[in-house]
Amino acid sequence: MAIVNDKRPVNLDLTTIKFPVPAIASIIHRITGVGLFVALPIVLWMLDRSLASPESFVDLQEQLSTPLARVVVWGIVSMFIYHLVAGIKHLLMDLGIGETLEGGRNGAFIVLATSAVLSVIVGVWV
Repeated sequence: MAIVNDKRPVNLDLTTIKFPVPAIASIIHRITGVGLFVALPIVLWMLDRSLASPESFVDLQEQLSTPLARVVVWGIVSMFIYHLVAGIKHLLMDLGIGETLEGGRNGAFIVLATSAVLSVIVGVWV
């Protein structure tokens, strides 16, 4: 077995690494996917409560009128918005649109800006 003498520097401090915008957009896409998976039981519970009976629907409306519940719902919807917009960008890239370095950078900026604007609109609505 050959011994490799690797003299390359190893940077273990992740806070000093500057990620490019497409990498940040991709990381957030993965995080929102995990967040949506974790939030799925909450969404299914709300769906169950809303469809069980008229009384449980009214009870759910009262529970969702609290500030904490509104923040949770806004967070779930914002995660969904970001994941959806980033997923559309990935589908466009699969079609050959925006595959260049500049296209990837521009696409990441568009995803971040569009998601931010839509999340603010949803925040006002919720």
